[in-house]
Amino acid sequence: MGGELKRIAVIGPVYPYKGGISHYTGLLVRALKASYEVECISYSLQYPKILFKKEQRDYGNKTFEIKDTHFIINTANPFNWGKAAREIKKLKPDLVIAQWWHPYFAPCYQAMFRALKGIPVFLTCHNVLPHERFPIDRLLSKGTLKKAAGCVVHSKEDEADLKAMLPSMPYKRNMHPTYNAFKLKGMSREEARAALGIGVNEKVLLFFGLVRKYKGLKYLIEAAPQCAAALDELKICLVGDFGDAKQEYMSLIEGSGARDCFVIRDGYVPDAEVEPYFAAADLCICPYISATQSGIVQIAFGFGVPVVATDVGGLPEAVCDKKTGYIVPPGDSAALSQAVISFFKDDKAAEFKENIKADEKRFSWENMVHTIEELYKEACT
Repeated sequence: MGGELKRIAVIGPVYPYKGGISHYTGLLVRALKASYEVECISYSLQYPKILFKKEQRDYGNKTFEIKDTHFIINTANPFNWGKAAREIKKLKPDLVIAQWWHPYFAPCYQAMFRALKGIPVFLTCHNVLPHERFPIDRLLSKGTLKKAAGCVVHSKEDEADLKAMLPSMPYKRNMHPTYNAFKLKGMSREEARAALGIGVNEKVLLFFGLVRKYKGLKYLIEAAPQCAAALDELKICLVGDFGDAKQEYMSLIEGSGARDCFVIRDGYVPDAEVEPYFAAADLCICPYISATQSGIVQIAFGFGVPVVATDVGGLPEAVCDKKTGYIVPPGDSAALSQAVISFFKDDKAAEFKENIKADEKRFSWENMVHTIEELYKEACT
């Protein structure tokens, strides 16, 4: 099916598109460029405004920019899909790697992959099935995934979903690599806290990212009173876009009895403004009710920040319990508060930071490139 791997085309969102998958695509392209000729293929239109009303681009930080990216795919225009595939074929790649995370892309990808016949396509599965399920999501996902020559998944849950749908699909499981590109200024803990108006001796918890129900923020809010009663000078930073649910969460906070502990930064956080929040944090909290994996965990580890996460999806594979953070049951605010209290009472910060550093090879982009190479050898030669 394929010969020697020399030239790769990578499809996915990339700067100036927002979000973790955009960051991922840019970092993957850079990692592959160390060994291969790589062309980056992105979208002229990612989502139509009727589906995604907010601004999809952020021009404020070029850290993740990939120069000479081909912005040629209009995901909403069927007349574009064959043309985009022909443009990709002109680049003569030995392999195409596309990012997969939502069935919205199924019609576009299926048409393009048919037109790319003769060129093997791998799908990097950020989610085999979407977080927020809908009636035909499995049908759309299976129809797209089965057109791939191979898949890379990042968690055991995605591995199980893939095998259940397509038992004979060649695949590899590789841990989600670390997002280590947000250290734009190399801010110290003290500098970051000064920038945010947080005291140097305060104990800082961070919940970061787009607020969705599956991320379980309500359980962190419920855990706040127990944490505040046991820990002096506690600050809980909630940083991200609350969307239409803001009032719901503000009501929970007001009724928690720990309102003074919360620092709220509502809205999208541009890449250039991410650093101080993680540099200032003692613990990152990911109280998800469901998940496959989380880019937030990898941003935290990129800053050496331990994580309290729940026992769902790939989170317990990423966070080593009582070594690089804590794993607690989902929906259990008491267990969550106990983990936070133990971290500070047992003075685990330095130990966990060292453990994160010792574990960093497992999350390296070089490891991801090696996984792709192994899959290519097994599936395409």
